[in-house]
Amino acid sequence: MQDKETAPTVSIVVPVLNGESTIESLLQSLAELDYDKEKIEVIVVDGNSTDKTRDVVKKYPFRMIIERRNGLNVARNTGIRNSTGDIVAFTDSDCVVPQNWVKRIAENFNDPKIGCVAGNVRGYHNNFFSEYADNSIVRVMPSFERREQSNVMKLFHHPAGCNIAFRREVVEKIGSFDEDIRYGFDDLELVERICKSGYEFVSDPDVIIQHKHRTNLRELLKQHFKYGKGSGFLLKKKGTQDRFSTWALLNLLGFIAWISLTGLLTFLTLATGWIIFGLALFGVTLLPMLIVMMFYLYKAREDGRYGRAIVYPFIDLCRGFTFCVGQIYQLFKANEKH
Repeated sequence: MQDKETAPTVSIVVPVLNGESTIESLLQSLAELDYDKEKIEVIVVDGNSTDKTRDVVKKYPFRMIIERRNGLNVARNTGIRNSTGDIVAFTDSDCVVPQNWVKRIAENFNDPKIGCVAGNVRGYHNNFFSEYADNSIVRVMPSFERREQSNVMKLFHHPAGCNIAFRREVVEKIGSFDEDIRYGFDDLELVERICKSGYEFVSDPDVIIQHKHRTNLRELLKQHFKYGKGSGFLLKKKGTQDRFSTWALLNLLGFIAWISLTGLLTFLTLATGWIIFGLALFGVTLLPMLIVMMFYLYKAREDGRYGRAIVYPFIDLCRGFTFCVGQIYQLFKANEKH
């Protein structure tokens, strides 16, 4: 535990673009943090919003900076340059933080080896797609069951940019966010560089925020298409140099192999009528869906909501397909900032 004398100073950076409908609940929660007010600053970086976002921000005693250049990482870096804290924490305009958020973050930086801290993200709205995001077999936002400290990030056990913090001296040493990456994996590239430089990454389940997840299928799939584009951009830029760009390549190759095999088996089944090809086609298409349904049925024992077992697998399939399409789109797109 830290006392007021030894507690580090903390800068909170909030990038926002047209967040009028969501940002006030975040700002109110930041105003209620139980951390020494003399050791905390909040910087809202507005990406040239066209709605009334700035009017909402002006109601709070926080600093606002207008950034006319495009890009989430551009706004994050602007926040870093204009901040003064020993720790720089990031959240988004569609989040709400608990009172102990900064205190929990700061406690993790007691160890000088720690360069980055990230926490859990839970749904803020109680609607179908928000519940899906928190309960799907591959969660939309990361979740950690226990605190871990390592210099290697794990797949599906990585931070989210809306609940992440960095030691300032580390960012100044290795460089800030890559401004070429506009979305999807925009935060992971920096975390991986931090780990490679000799510092460690902490995932702490007690560092929790609430996030206003997408509330309909269209927005969810649009989100994952962008994630796929970010993954594709990272693959083009990094090749197989990094863990996550390597994963992006393996994911894409697996998707292409599955599409090719499904097409071949469908053709052979229709052309020959042989049952063996039909069984093989079932094995690579419907059988995985049935296995996922069984997983959701098992989970439904907790609350009796068995309807999820029917609907969730199809949403999973749509998410995965849309992500891979985003990867392919970005790989074949002209080599420019996206």
